[in-house]
Amino acid sequence: MKIESQKALNIWRVALVEIVRNERPDLTSRQMAVLLTVYLAAGPHTVRGLAASLNVSKPAITRALDRLSELDLVRRKADEADRRSILVQRTVKGSVFLSEFGEVIRQAALEVDGEGGASLPGEDAGSAVGLGAGEDEPDRLAAG
Repeated sequence: MKIESQKALNIWRVALVEIVRNERPDLTSRQMAVLLTVYLAAGPHTVRGLAASLNVSKPAITRALDRLSELDLVRRKADEADRRSILVQRTVKGSVFLSEFGEVIRQAALEVDGEGGASLPGEDAGSAVGLGAGEDEPDRLAAG
């Protein structure tokens, strides 16, 4: 499946706006990366392993897990085989959240595909900023 970068970004934008509008948990990119890794990559997952796979510090992973645990999207448990290690486990609420999030992204893709570039309510369909801005508009993306 080949998808242009602007189309991919528009799908992501439509999906994120839907998430924000429906008052779902507002996760940072790092928190979402941790959550998706726990649910989609083969486990078991540890703080040390997540830090290595995402190339971030263990304290950064711990902060992300604090928020994800607070929302009951993941659970931490001591590793019985190595009590120094903490396992990161999935939860039912986390599975439901990601299933719904995946559906929002799927719907956004259908919307963008069906409309040739979706616009949101109150937005002029012709007002989208292109990634290939001309020389007379070099900083249009950076300004917005």
